[in-house]
Amino acid sequence: MPSQTILYDLPSREGTAWSLNPWKTRLVLNYKGIDYKTEWVEFPDVESKIKSLGLGPNPKDAPGYWTDYSIPAITYEDGTSQMDSWPIAHELEKRYPGPSLHLDDPITVKIRDLISPILNSVIMQFLPYVPDHLPERSREWFYESRNAAFGKPIQEVHKEALANADEGWKQCYEVLKEAADLLKKQDGPFFLGQTVSYADFIFTSMLYFVKLLDESAFDKMVSQDPAFSKLYEATSQWFTKAD
Repeated sequence: MPSQTILYDLPSREGTAWSLNPWKTRLVLNYKGIDYKTEWVEFPDVESKIKSLGLGPNPKDAPGYWTDYSIPAITYEDGTSQMDSWPIAHELEKRYPGPSLHLDDPITVKIRDLISPILNSVIMQFLPYVPDHLPERSREWFYESRNAAFGKPIQEVHKEALANADEGWKQCYEVLKEAADLLKKQDGPFFLGQTVSYADFIFTSMLYFVKLLDESAFDKMVSQDPAFSKLYEATSQWFTKAD
């Protein structure tokens, strides 16, 4: 039985966190002050690692499902394990109720469901930069898997996305306005005003991920409303433990 919680995360080339979904879980752990260590799992090893924890595949009807075996995963102090940031957040809230993530507030699901529409219209403009940050084995896996998924080299998909960048950003800005309106309903900097919630971690994990890959794309996003920069700055204190 582990003496502390173990977070399974995807390593960057420098051995630090970078990926959007694991950051959601890492921010919860950092925010709640939970003692944990990171075990790095490279892309080619994700499925075997998850299976070794005794876990089955993600349910295909799970929110945001995209693959059977995914990171983040976690092993709790009692030796039980879990996969996927959404159910992990609920379990961490149950085990460590304070400070609260306010998961029962409707804003949490609203923001969760806005992330894909925000990213989908522009992500191919910067997703091809992911391999620049990966260790060699993960980099090779990324190219092979994405080329197979697209049926052509990811560089071609990248060129197409850049050729249609204006339309992509137009769609992205429309959804970002929805997020900004929700953020400004309260007297910020958080989605619940002065109260931190999981909605803040969902949104800022996305911003952090975009900033790492393409600073200009990040600037385009946060420039849509000053509230985004205020939220990002307010949550920066929980981005401290990245390894």
